[in-house]
Amino acid sequence: MFKKVVVILVILLSNFSFSQSLPEGFVYLSEVIPDIEIELRYLGSHNFTGRPVPGYENEKIILSENAAEALRKIQQELENEGYCLKIFDAYRPQQAVDSFISWSKNAEDTLTKTEFYPNKKKRNLFSLGYIATKSGHSRGSTVDLTLINANTLKELDMGGNYDYFGERSHHNFEDITKKQRENREYLKSIMNKYGFRSYSEEWWHYTFRNEPFPETYFNFPVK
Repeated sequence: MFKKVVVILVILLSNFSFSQSLPEGFVYLSEVIPDIEIELRYLGSHNFTGRPVPGYENEKIILSENAAEALRKIQQELENEGYCLKIFDAYRPQQAVDSFISWSKNAEDTLTKTEFYPNKKKRNLFSLGYIATKSGHSRGSTVDLTLINANTLKELDMGGNYDYFGERSHHNFEDITKKQRENREYLKSIMNKYGFRSYSEEWWHYTFRNEPFPETYFNFPVK
């Protein structure tokens, strides 16, 4: 009987997903939006540093409860129109931001220049506003995202790639097609409708206006 109980416990534990205890006011987005699409770029090497970023240990999206609830409402409205959200990044530990600073100081590391910053110098990325020493992401209510087709899960064409450091990423960039502009405006309008403000330099970057931790930069890992 004892051996049977042990076997059952082992099976149960093997199927149990251990998650960290989040600070009060934070949630895993998948618990609020179970069908949310995720491509956490900083967990892997397909990002502007060319390698996994410190502080990202699991493909989990963490946000403040307020921001997550707003995204749930956005997802619900989008699904009625045949679209969904896809998340690239949300809460970002300060240690990840610190690693970006170290990366920018290594002038010889240009592994990803062609894809992410072909016309910019690494040392200028901070002054140009593409990277910050203190990121709103670390406050827990900023999210990087795009729109996808709900049936095919294919990303809508926004006229520029995520984390591209250049004018093409700016909201007011003019050299894109009418459809690409409409897609950007559609994303912007629905995000604004539910309380998110855009960032002029990056079409994918939004911050919840009534963020609960406007002065706090967190450093717990994403796991």
